[in-house]
Amino acid sequence: MAKLKFRPLHDRVVVKRIDAEEKSKGGIIIPDTVKEKPQEGEIVAVGPGGRDENGKLVVMGVKAGDRVLFGKWSGTEVKIEGDELLIMKESDIMGVIA
Repeated sequence: MAKLKFRPLHDRVVVKRIDAEEKSKGGIIIPDTVKEKPQEGEIVAVGPGGRDENGKLVVMGVKAGDRVLFGKWSGTEVKIEGDELLIMKESDIMGVIA
């Protein structure tokens, strides 16, 4: 993805969903109307980090390019430069896929 002209603030990240498999493990093709939205994505942009009670900057634990898992209803869907993306807080991310 080209350089995004959007910079998230504080502890927010911009995530692009990674499409789910078209077939089930048994080989059955899943139609679009029944598919669930994927809960896996790639981080496109990261904010500078949140602040603690003392005002110190808390460094983000993720970086652009990381593949992550997030909650089913996490984030806000937006369309930026023609791409459908999610903006969410770092705390909505459950983990980084190695």
